[in-house]
Amino acid sequence: MDFIRKENEIVLLSEKGSLLAQITFPYTGEDKKAVEIDHTFVDTSLRGQGIAGKLMKEVVNELESRNLKAVPTCSYAAGWFEKHPEYSHLLK
Repeated sequence: MDFIRKENEIVLLSEKGSLLAQITFPYTGEDKKAVEIDHTFVDTSLRGQGIAGKLMKEVVNELESRNLKAVPTCSYAAGWFEKHPEYSHLLK
Protein backbone atom coordinates (compact mmCIF):
# COMPACT_ATOMS: atom_id res chain seq x y z
CA MET A 1 0.00 0.00 0.00
CA ASP A 2 1.66 3.17 -1.20
CA PHE A 3 0.44 6.38 0.35
CA ILE A 4 1.20 9.59 -1.50
CA ARG A 5 2.50 12.31 0.81
CA LYS A 6 1.94 15.96 0.07
CA GLU A 7 2.77 18.89 2.34
CA ASN A 8 -0.58 18.83 4.18
CA GLU A 9 -2.31 15.74 2.86
CA ILE A 10 -1.73 12.01 2.57
CA VAL A 11 -3.74 10.03 0.03
CA LEU A 12 -4.17 6.55 -1.32
CA LEU A 13 -5.21 6.24 -4.95
CA SER A 14 -6.55 3.30 -6.91
CA GLU A 15 -4.66 1.99 -9.94
CA LYS A 16 -6.98 4.13 -12.05
CA GLY A 17 -6.22 7.24 -9.99
CA SER A 18 -9.44 7.53 -8.02
CA LEU A 19 -9.30 8.56 -4.37
CA LEU A 20 -9.50 5.62 -1.93
CA ALA A 21 -8.32 7.25 1.29
CA GLN A 22 -7.26 10.68 2.45
CA ILE A 23 -6.24 12.65 5.50
CA THR A 24 -5.74 16.41 5.47
CA PHE A 25 -3.85 18.53 7.96
CA PRO A 26 -3.53 22.21 6.97
CA TYR A 27 -1.38 24.62 8.97
CA THR A 28 -3.17 26.45 11.78
CA GLY A 29 -0.98 29.54 12.06
CA GLU A 30 1.36 31.71 10.08
CA ASP A 31 4.37 30.23 11.89
CA LYS A 32 3.58 26.79 10.37
CA LYS A 33 4.41 24.98 13.60
CA ALA A 34 1.02 23.34 14.05
CA VAL A 35 -1.54 21.62 11.85
CA GLU A 36 -5.23 20.89 12.17
CA ILE A 37 -6.10 17.29 11.35
CA ASP A 38 -9.47 18.18 9.89
CA HIS A 39 -10.53 15.37 7.56
CA THR A 40 -10.17 11.60 7.29
CA PHE A 41 -11.77 9.65 4.46
CA VAL A 42 -11.72 5.95 3.58
CA ASP A 43 -13.69 4.59 0.65
CA THR A 44 -16.39 2.09 1.61
CA SER A 45 -14.54 -0.63 -0.32
CA LEU A 46 -11.64 -0.40 2.16
CA ARG A 47 -13.46 0.17 5.44
CA GLY A 48 -12.76 -2.22 8.27
CA GLN A 49 -9.18 -2.86 7.10
CA GLY A 50 -7.40 -0.40 9.37
CA ILE A 51 -6.68 2.12 6.61
CA ALA A 52 -7.67 5.17 8.70
CA GLY A 53 -5.31 4.01 11.45
CA LYS A 54 -2.52 3.64 8.89
CA LEU A 55 -3.22 7.17 7.69
CA MET A 56 -2.90 8.40 11.27
CA LYS A 57 0.45 6.61 11.65
CA GLU A 58 1.61 8.36 8.48
CA VAL A 59 0.54 11.72 9.92
CA VAL A 60 2.33 10.97 13.20
CA ASN A 61 5.49 10.25 11.22
CA GLU A 62 5.08 13.56 9.39
CA LEU A 63 4.52 15.46 12.63
CA GLU A 64 7.61 13.95 14.20
CA SER A 65 9.87 14.41 11.18
CA ARG A 66 8.74 18.02 10.64
CA ASN A 67 8.62 18.92 14.35
CA LEU A 68 4.93 19.89 14.21
CA LYS A 69 2.11 19.82 16.74
CA ALA A 70 -1.45 18.79 15.89
CA VAL A 71 -4.94 19.95 16.71
CA PRO A 72 -7.28 17.07 15.79
CA THR A 73 -10.70 18.45 14.84
CA CYS A 74 -11.72 15.42 12.77
CA SER A 75 -13.65 13.07 15.06
CA TYR A 76 -11.66 10.04 13.92
CA ALA A 77 -8.31 11.76 14.57
CA ALA A 78 -9.44 13.02 17.99
CA GLY A 79 -10.56 9.52 18.96
CA TRP A 80 -7.34 7.99 17.64
CA PHE A 81 -5.22 10.27 19.84
CA GLU A 82 -7.37 9.36 22.86
CA LYS A 83 -6.70 5.66 22.18
CA HIS A 84 -2.97 6.27 21.64
CA PRO A 85 -1.76 8.43 24.54
CA GLU A 86 1.83 7.59 23.63
CA TYR A 87 1.48 10.26 20.92
CA SER A 88 0.03 12.96 23.19
CA HIS A 89 3.33 14.85 23.01
CA LEU A 90 2.37 15.73 19.44
CA LEU A 91 -0.82 17.52 20.46
CA LYS A 92 -0.92 21.28 20.73
